[in-house]
Amino acid sequence: MAQTLALTVDGHAVHVATGGTDFDPARPAIVFLHGAGMDHSAFVLQSRWFAHHGFAVLAPDLPGHGLSDPPALDSVPDLARWLGRLLDQAGVKQAALVGHSLGALVALEAAAAMPDRVRALALLGTGLPMAVNGEFLALAKERRDFAIELMTDWAHDAKGRLGGNRMPGLWLRGLDRHLLVSEPEGALHAGLKACADYPFDAGQAAAAKVACPALVVVGGRDRMVPAAASRALIAALPRPQVETIAGSGHMLMGEYPEETLASLRGFLVPVLLPAPAPA
Repeated sequence: MAQTLALTVDGHAVHVATGGTDFDPARPAIVFLHGAGMDHSAFVLQSRWFAHHGFAVLAPDLPGHGLSDPPALDSVPDLARWLGRLLDQAGVKQAALVGHSLGALVALEAAAAMPDRVRALALLGTGLPMAVNGEFLALAKERRDFAIELMTDWAHDAKGRLGGNRMPGLWLRGLDRHLLVSEPEGALHAGLKACADYPFDAGQAAAAKVACPALVVVGGRDRMVPAAASRALIAALPRPQVETIAGSGHMLMGEYPEETLASLRGFLVPVLLPAPAPA
């Protein structure tokens, strides 16, 4: 059974996880887009559930992340265009997009640019703008290990910084730190730069163009995305569904995996697999 796809986009190899099942483009497709410095494993529980319940899952490592070839792209619009070419290579005409942090901005921009190809949009842990402190951005380039220590501290609620994993013996912050450290050099800086350089007015304009159903999932204790930024995104979208996971920091998929899955499942299943009309 093929549990990954090896695609080529713009002459570069792209590693794509499929949730542990064979990828079938005839099924309703969902693309999971991770954040800066991460990879497809950020959505491992959520992507596997959908893959085993009738959906075609694409969870790519973004360029220069995970097992995908460099270079890492440092522009949200460039990543959104890259996503369109990835869908072409996978043979997917339409898909729902689920994005976290940077991945959510990419999903938002792609939904605005390709309204005929995006069936639903789920945005987790993101807002407008996705501001990045200039000193922190410089640290991500010049002192990456220190930047990772700071980032993994900010990204979690207090519980996640102490342990916090629902699997006994595992540490949320430690797992994320290991993933960030293992990423190719330059991936974290490129992703953070893409967030920092994405203008507020560009995000507003993209949100206003979203024609598909949209969900925004907010971490109630997210220190990386201020509440005002989440509210600005919500206000810019036409009639979004909004859910808050009260105890979560920025890393919703790991801190509250079941609750995050429940939010995605409750939103995506009715859109992608609507109940048949009564006879």
